[in-house]
Amino acid sequence: MLKKIARCIGPDILYLLARMGHGDEVVIGDANFPAESCAKPSRLVRADGCDVLMLLEAILDLLPLDSYVECPAAVMELVEDPTRLPPIWGQYQELLDRAEGRPVYMERMERFAFYERAKNAFGVIATSDTTLYANIILKKGVLGTRDF
Repeated sequence: MLKKIARCIGPDILYLLARMGHGDEVVIGDANFPAESCAKPSRLVRADGCDVLMLLEAILDLLPLDSYVECPAAVMELVEDPTRLPPIWGQYQELLDRAEGRPVYMERMERFAFYERAKNAFGVIATSDTTLYANIILKKGVLGTRDF
């Protein structure tokens, strides 16, 4: 264990995040997300027992989001009603905005477009969270002097 690192951030997650560069993406998937089929070989990390909100908050303490793109985060639209917003998205928005100290825009993506983008992500973190539509993609930014 390390000080000031959330319990849901194990060594494999730390290693994955540390290897990412500017513009690389990481997927946090819920229990229904096809993590095995979307992840690149050796780039899948399991975070069983963690929910996505807990993991997202912990990752945002470590990972700067890309400020050079309009939407450094992406979520999957509801298949049955793309205009409806799952309640968890509001919680995501609060965490993203607080972590970055500014409004952060989330791109809403059609299900299969989200899967295709996930296949190109640097890594996938699979949780056991059963919340529907709790998947999110984060694009890594750069560290500034305020981050040290």
